[in-house]
Order: sequence, then C-alpha cells, then structure tokens
Amino acid sequence: MSTAPPESIVSPVATSEKKKKKHKSKGDIITSNEGDAVVSDQAINDYVIKSQTMVPNLDTSTWPLLLKNYGRLNVRTGHYTPLPTGHSPLKRPLAEHLKYGVINLDKPSNPSSHEVVAWIKRILRVEKTGHSGTLDPKVTGNLIVCIDRATRLVKSQQGAGKEYVCIARLHSAVPDVSRVARALETLTGAVFQRPPLISAVKRQLRIRTIYESKLLEYDADRHLVVFWISCEAGTYVRTMCVHLGLILGVGGHMQELRRVRSGILGEKDNMVTMHDIKDAQWVKDNMGDESYLRRVVMPLEMILTSYKRLVVKDSAVNAICYGAKLMIPGLLRFENDIDAGEEVVLMTTKGEAIALGIAEMTTAVMATCDHGAVAKIKRVVMDRDTYPRKWGLGPRALVKKKMIAEGLLDKHGKPNEKTPPEWNRNIVLPTGGDAVIASYAAAPVKEESDKKEDVGSEGGKKEKKKKRKLEEELEMGGESVKKVKLEEGEEEEKSEKKKKKKEKKEKENGVDEKVEKSEKKEKKKKEKKGEEEEDVKVEKEEKSEKKDKKKKKHKGADDEQ
Repeated sequence: MSTAPPESIVSPVATSEKKKKKHKSKGDIITSNEGDAVVSDQAINDYVIKSQTMVPNLDTSTWPLLLKNYGRLNVRTGHYTPLPTGHSPLKRPLAEHLKYGVINLDKPSNPSSHEVVAWIKRILRVEKTGHSGTLDPKVTGNLIVCIDRATRLVKSQQGAGKEYVCIARLHSAVPDVSRVARALETLTGAVFQRPPLISAVKRQLRIRTIYESKLLEYDADRHLVVFWISCEAGTYVRTMCVHLGLILGVGGHMQELRRVRSGILGEKDNMVTMHDIKDAQWVKDNMGDESYLRRVVMPLEMILTSYKRLVVKDSAVNAICYGAKLMIPGLLRFENDIDAGEEVVLMTTKGEAIALGIAEMTTAVMATCDHGAVAKIKRVVMDRDTYPRKWGLGPRALVKKKMIAEGLLDKHGKPNEKTPPEWNRNIVLPTGGDAVIASYAAAPVKEESDKKEDVGSEGGKKEKKKKRKLEEELEMGGESVKKVKLEEGEEEEKSEKKKKKKEKKEKENGVDEKVEKSEKKEKKKKEKKGEEEEDVKVEKEEKSEKKDKKKKKHKGADDEQ
C-alpha cells in the first residue's frame, strides 16, 4: 500500500475513515523504504508531541558533592522561586572558593600541627585557618585544614573517627606471630588510657574506643610490629603500643606513626603537600592560572557528603543564616531514614551548604505534616546576606511595621499603652481554649425580663457569671488551661493601678531614704566637729603645760646663778 495522502498531513483533524487507513498503513511501514517510513510516521502522529504519563528520570548519580543522587530525595514540593544569587560549589569565584575551602594536607614530619596551619594562613593570605585534630610533630599523614568560613566545621571534624598505620618496636623477641595478633585483638573495644608524659591534655585516666585493628606485618628478627587501627578521636596510639608490649610481657614503644584517614577524607581523596600549596599560590600570582589552586583547595561541601540532606527554598536561606529554624514551608526535598535528634546538613538547590542542623522531625512526619519546625540550627556555615532577605514581607508583618512607626507598638513590636484593643485580642489561646469560647458563643441568648432594673448592676452580674462559667468549663476539661480573659480593658486598668502603686511606694521610699541620709550626715558632721573641738582643747592644754615647765626651769637657773 502507498502512504497516506499529503492532505492528512496538512489537516490536524482526521475523519474516522482516514484513521482506519492510518492504522492499516502501520503494518506496511516495516517493508517500505526509510524515507517512506519517516513520512508515514509523521502522518500518523500529525506532527504533535503527545503527553506522556511517565517523566524520564534524570541521572543524578554523577552530580557532584551534595547534589549526588538528588533525584532520589523525597519531594515535599517543587514550587519555589529561584533567586539569581549564590554559586554552585565548583563554580564559585576564586575569593569565595578560598573562603569556603578545605585542604586535605599530608603533614610533614617535624613541624607541629599549629605551625603548619599558620604557614598555610600566611601562604594563602587568608584571615583564619583551623585543623581537624592535632598530630604530634613526628607524626605524618592526613590533616584537614579549614579556611575562613569552613573553620566552623572544625569541631565536627575533630570529633570524627580516625585511622592510623603504626610501627611498634617490642623490647625482646616474640617468636609466635599468632600471639601478637591475639594481643592486638584484645586491644579492641573500650580501652582505658592515660595520656603520655609529653601531651597537650591533662594526664587523667579516660576511656577511648578502638573500633578495629589489623596486623599488617611482623618482623621477629628486628622485633617490629606493623598494624592498622580505626579508633575514636583522642586515642593515643603511643599509649596503645606500650599496652601491647605489656600484654605480650616483653614491653614495647611506638617507633613511627602515620594517620591514614580523618573523618571522611583519606589518603586517596586529593591529598596535597605543603609544596603543592606554595606552588599553586605562586602559579596564581605570577602566571594568573587558578586551576592548580582550585585543585589544591576543595569546597567545604566535600566533608559534608556523609550527612543526611535537607534542601531549602532560596527564600528561606537568609533567615537560616540569621539563626532561624527551618520550618515546613521552607522545605523542598528531604532524605530517607532521618530520625529526630540526628545531625543533618541544610543545602540550597545549587548544592551549597547553608548550615549544620539537628532534625526535629522524622522523614515520615516531614512527608505528612503541613506545619512545624523541621530542624534547629547547630552551626551556620554560609555568610549572612549571601541570599536576599525575604522575611517580614507578609501582610501582618507590614501592618506591625506601620504600627511601630506610628508608636502604637514599642520598638520591639510589643503592645504599649497606645495599642488598640483589636490588636491585643489576637492572642494565642491555650489548648482547648478556642473550643470553650466557641461553645459559649454558640449558646442561645436568654430573653430579657420585663422588670426594669439598674443597667449597671445587671451588666456586672452578667460579666461575673460569664467568668464563672468559663472557669468551670476550663476546670472540667481536666487540662491545665490558663484562664482566658475576654476583656483586655480590665487587664490594662489593673496593670496601670499596679504601676501607680509601685511608683507611689518608690517615691515614699525615696523620700524616707533621703531624710534618713540627711539626718545621718548631720549627725556625722556634729560628731566630727565635737571631736575636732576636743582635740583643739587638748592641744592647747598641752602647750600651756609645756610653757609652764619651761618658765619654771628658767627661774631655777636664775636662782642658782
């Protein structure tokens, strides 16, 4: 059969007869030429891209750093407004790249960790540097150096697990290798340790956990043991070597030590030397090539890839940088198996780390809840105002700002004497309070009695009855509900009366105190004057006595002559 006529291609609407012909022509596409097949296919589809039920999934397994497997995260919502601020971690300008940078350094043998960190600070000309855990001067290996804003992650890296390869020398021969291996196995789990004589911490007994240990090599002739251990932060391998010698009964000490892994970064994760850092900065300064320096300094997101992730809307980023909790409306995506109290990383849609937080909801609650706090902030990494401020722009916030400007609220947004009662009525009721008020409002109104009584007395009785009913209903509810006061006018009057009483008391007390002080001062002055007068009298008497004695002496001398 021949292909469909060109009229069907031009007209998008086809009759039922033409449709039948089209369906018939499907079988002949296989036997026809390639050109005919393309034309027939276009004729069948009428040049229309049809909707699909399945959206093709993106392959996010190759995406870098925190964006890896982004497609596998649970989606709470896809509705948000992207903001043209911030940068992807691998595409930051060089100044920002250094500001949020981390170096996986191979520490050389003789300088201390603090010296090395100070040298890097001077070479790169940055404000701050910090490291992930002190290594002794003679120890080599992995030392994570954090730069500027990344120094906020130093604490979390110092507490991470460590791995070492150690050479220990035994003081005499132990012919059986299996005995050495058994001795190493006994030193796994929780172990008592006292830091060595030369150490940076207080020498007191403490417990450290050794997770795993392997005997790599044993030289019986030279009494050398090479072993690998994975341990808790703060473990002294030097002390462990001494304990190994004691268990074997021959004594021993540490000969050489190298740290193989610190936290998430190991020897194979872009480890660089001090020479690399110096050369990279020289190349940048003299040749203007940033590539070497960008390879040496990694983005800080590299050490956060082991944390569970929460993806935040761009409009909520700056509020989190100022310390606000992450609430449900600001959450875009979240990871599986998050537990309450677990440490998580908050990230933007571009893959930047905002802060480390502590989850306040599980994954199941995040998926089902429509309000509440998702995570509280532990440590903010991102600089403030990297993203624009997007809070305080709602209708209530704008009204509040206007009232503060007009003086109807104080500068902190709290009610004062000029605050209208309508604003004060919008108080948050305790649990169950709204139901009580609603039931009271729904109650039928009683008919007025024919007898005419004083309006004031009736109003007072009704108000008292209302209050009593409210109190009884709240008590009957069994909940510790605070009594809801409907009339804020009374509250204000009471508070004003209390203030006036306090002011009167203060004034009276102030007057009394002033009078007492003045009386005391006068008494002291009188006492001082009396004492001074007595002293003057005594001095005069003494002087007169001395003069009399002198006169007597002179008279006696004249008589002798």
